Amino acid sequence: MDSSSRKLFLLSCLLAAARSSAHDFGQTQFICTSVPKDVDLCTASMQNSGPAEDLKTTIMQLRETVLQQKETIVNQKETIKELSSKLSRCESQSLPVGVGGPGGRRPGAKNTMGDVSRGTADTLAQLGQTLQTLKQRLENLEQYSRGNGSAQANSLKDLLQNKIDDMEKQVLSRVNTLEESKPGSRNDTDQRNRVESTLTSLHHRISDLEKGKDSRPTDEFQLTFPLRTNYMYAKAKRSFPEMYSFSVCLWIKSNASPGVGTPFSYAVPGQSNELVLIEWGNNPMEFLINDKVAKLPFLINDGKWHHLCITWTTRDGMWEAFQDGVMRGSGENLAPYHPIKPDGVLVLGQEQDTLGGGFDATQAYVGELANLNIWNRKLSVSEIYNLATCNSKALVGNVFSWTESNIEIFGGATKWTFEPCRSLN
Repeated sequence: MDSSSRKLFLLSCLLAAARSSAHDFGQTQFICTSVPKDVDLCTASMQNSGPAEDLKTTIMQLRETVLQQKETIVNQKETIKELSSKLSRCESQSLPVGVGGPGGRRPGAKNTMGDVSRGTADTLAQLGQTLQTLKQRLENLEQYSRGNGSAQANSLKDLLQNKIDDMEKQVLSRVNTLEESKPGSRNDTDQRNRVESTLTSLHHRISDLEKGKDSRPTDEFQLTFPLRTNYMYAKAKRSFPEMYSFSVCLWIKSNASPGVGTPFSYAVPGQSNELVLIEWGNNPMEFLINDKVAKLPFLINDGKWHHLCITWTTRDGMWEAFQDGVMRGSGENLAPYHPIKPDGVLVLGQEQDTLGGGFDATQAYVGELANLNIWNRKLSVSEIYNLATCNSKALVGNVFSWTESNIEIFGGATKWTFEPCRSLN
């Protein structure tokens, strides 16, 4: 019998063995021919079919094929299980994952999660906090209106109050809907966009009303970033000139942990970290120039107002850091002989990974800041002390000055009245 015939015979034997295993025919099983049940089938087959070595090889090949098929099935089951798990996680979230930009600083600066997602419950909590801040601002406006007898201010206040009441009803309605239905509605993103658009409109209306306070200078305000998000920020309306030295000073208040985030960042074409102040994770606060880093000895996350000033000159990259009017540190070789480039974008509250965008919520600023001023020269020690003690209010930045007309607010960041030396406690 040739090799092909032997293989065909063996397959016939195996098929007969499988069929006969389900039925007991007494002392025999049918495998092409009847043989005693206590006789090994493979032995009997090999005795009848010729050389045993070829049959043994064929059996081993068939067995290996079966094992491979079984392994393939197991792998496919694991893949199906993994995909089902991912699908369940996607369905459990009501909003799509927000895409941050590519990591723009250096390894370790970005959160390992990369993208930032916001659930519906978090969004509703954020809207509730924003609405609360709006109501508080309206109460301040009401007190002002009572003291000045402004009929126009009262009328506009009532209109805004009605709009805020409507917003609260929308949020409560959304909460009830979420409790009665499954999460993951496709309309969540559209609704969030509509709500945020309405909030931004309310901010503008309240800002217009606050501008009616002729007794308040345009620089006496603060920006508040209550939550760590990738959409709350403010942006300067003008860029910087080329600078070979500078001083940047601001008031800051935060108790965020870990790290207060990014009070401000200045990006230019081709370099997202041209000028950045950041405190992320458990690292000390850092000051970046052209992606070069200086660690600053600031301790500010105690929930109190602090005055910070940083000076720098391109020659030898000399820098000095002041907290509350006192020098806390200095150094050199921070981007030496690198002029600060013009035509960039100054953003408050977020770290830029692309020009004017690419925000990452893990690096967002949480807290309040005010009176950010930038000069294209190095301020003296006495000038910085006078700023920190409010003895030199006339000293404002000649590159960027803290006035309402120089700043745009986005994403629900709020603006409050602020007088530095009356708000230190």
